[in-house]
Amino acid sequence: MMRLFTILIVIFTSQNVLAQQFNLNNGKSSMSIFGTSSLHDWEETVEEQSGTIKLNTEGQISITALNISIVAESIKSGKSAMDKNTYKALDTKNHKYITFKMYESKKIIDLGNSEYQVIVSGKLSVSGVTKTVDLSFKMKVTADTVTLEGEKTFNMKDYGIEPPKALLGTITTGEDVTIKFKSILTN
Repeated sequence: MMRLFTILIVIFTSQNVLAQQFNLNNGKSSMSIFGTSSLHDWEETVEEQSGTIKLNTEGQISITALNISIVAESIKSGKSAMDKNTYKALDTKNHKYITFKMYESKKIIDLGNSEYQVIVSGKLSVSGVTKTVDLSFKMKVTADTVTLEGEKTFNMKDYGIEPPKALLGTITTGEDVTIKFKSILTN
């Protein structure tokens, strides 16, 4: 009985060493949303985000889980009228979060120096609409930190979002937005 108990402890602890979870550090991470309008280009920043990544470090590195969540009403432009238009377009009263949940790690290319080019597939949920998307980013791994850096462009209408308008429709927003992120995750 003692031998079985020892074997189970060795198996459990070795799995914990090989699979590491890192949690997003909101204060050190950054995410911005860029778009266009008939008047000028615009930018908003995300103030509240959370997430986790789980890495398997046995042999060739692999990602076993990746989840990111942002508080929709933490998207800020510095202009209250623009923020209100954003929240209305995102229907933040009914959809408080924008989320990404990975379901497949498609490709990890070792670039050397603990840096990797990564492509994952997952479910992106915005304003109550969920779509499967591929997300490409660079990943740097150290003993206690994982840094993810990349960008993704998508069309707002694909998520049922009508691009915001202002001044009785005289200022219109372009349909495409680009999200640029640098996520710092620590264990």
